Amino acid sequence: MADDPMWALVMFDAPVKSAEQRASATRFRNTLLDYGFSMVQYSVYAKYLPTGVTGVPTLRAIRNRVPYQAKVRILFVSDRQWANMQRFYGEIQEFHAEKPQQLMFF
Repeated sequence: MADDPMWALVMFDAPVKSAEQRASATRFRNTLLDYGFSMVQYSVYAKYLPTGVTGVPTLRAIRNRVPYQAKVRILFVSDRQWANMQRFYGEIQEFHAEKPQQLMFF
């Protein structure tokens, strides 16, 4: 992993036929949220990593919490690639907001 800023994307499909499977999938989603990931789409979560090295412990923790029979993929993209992503809602392209002039905390 490079030391350049990047985004980690976790994409997964988990079985949800039984109550136990649904609970397991929900626990996995909550684990991703606990580790600072944000939901991009229902089974796609993303997290900004200022340096790629910071993601290694998080990836180990995620790997240890994958639900039984779930399919999980983790993809890393550069900050530049993330910023150039094309976004559509229906047939309308979404334009992301301008970058803030200063760091903002919520």
